[in-house]
Amino acid sequence: MRRLTLEGLELLVAIDRAGSFSGAAQLIDKVTSTVSYAVNKLERDLGVSLFKRNGPHIALTAAGRGLLAEGQVLLQAADDLECRVKRIAKGWESELRIDIDSLIPPMMLNALVQSFCAHAEGTRVKLMSEALSGPWEALTDGRADLIIAAGPGPSGGGYQSLKLAELDFAFCVAASHPLGKAHEPLTSNEVRKHRAIVVSDPARRMPSRTVGLLRGQEILAVPDMRTKHAFQIAGLGVGSLPVLFAQSALDRALLIRKELEEPARTEQLYLAWRNEESGLALKWWREALGAPGVIRSYLERASHAWGADY
Repeated sequence: MRRLTLEGLELLVAIDRAGSFSGAAQLIDKVTSTVSYAVNKLERDLGVSLFKRNGPHIALTAAGRGLLAEGQVLLQAADDLECRVKRIAKGWESELRIDIDSLIPPMMLNALVQSFCAHAEGTRVKLMSEALSGPWEALTDGRADLIIAAGPGPSGGGYQSLKLAELDFAFCVAASHPLGKAHEPLTSNEVRKHRAIVVSDPARRMPSRTVGLLRGQEILAVPDMRTKHAFQIAGLGVGSLPVLFAQSALDRALLIRKELEEPARTEQLYLAWRNEESGLALKWWREALGAPGVIRSYLERASHAWGADY
């Protein structure tokens, strides 16, 4: 049985704050003899001296100072837990995990995070960032409660989704790349001769997505679309990029858009959550991120950040 209680820690804090047993008694609305008895019992139970006594004057021992420091942490944690339990009883989750496609840097959600924390104090928010199938796998595996993901979700259901935006893609090469002066439309055989820059799919259980890759083509895999964009500008390879994000480099002729025999593709961005989830925090974020134009504005801000790199 544990001999240390929250009441004992609160008593220790009160004595340290008041500087005496009598002062602490006034703080906690007890008589001095009750405080003195409680301290003696706590010391006996723990088998250590917590105070040096010199008449009415007291001072914490080294053990007492250590217990006070750690005890204040435990008391704060207990207060946080009590608050969180009350909010859970009212329908607020203790934690909400949001996995966002790497096209949108989590920092761009700072205003929403600030607004949410002011509205729903006590619910922890965990932001994650992955590419391609990563967010979908996190949702279906239960590692995320809400996702912003590119491309359609896996078969089998179990989740609901809302289309947020559509991104047009274009095949791009650096101005210095050999394909930059090639006649259009480019054939698959022509493209296959050159290294492709592809975004690595972090999914472990779901089949990895490979977009725009030709059989037998050399590849250079990178962690996200922004890195792919930078490597293509550097002439290290070729591939399709979201037009919105590549436009600044296209306008400055850092990249050249080339037409292929195959039609240009589009990619859908979805907001998705599991069917059984219905907490108030999820509802708040679902409504905030699903509001018309919100995700598009984040994508446009992200594209400006990409353009500022060059």
